[in-house]
Amino acid sequence: MSEEKKLSLEEAFENLETVIEKLENPETSLEDSFTAYKEGISLVNLCNGMIDKVEKEVKVLSQGGNTDEF
Repeated sequence: MSEEKKLSLEEAFENLETVIEKLENPETSLEDSFTAYKEGISLVNLCNGMIDKVEKEVKVLSQGGNTDEF
């Protein structure tokens, strides 16, 4: 999953869209669905982490005028 950490938020969302399409496709096998599901969960977790980081930076910026890392 180290490749996913290099993704931008936009790229992660695009990949998540692809996973959703696979899961919605009735021709996708059960095994492929399970693999896509695991990939989707990883992408959701990645996106949540990236969004949390941005929210914290915005909060700090709005309070102090500059960003600080947590």
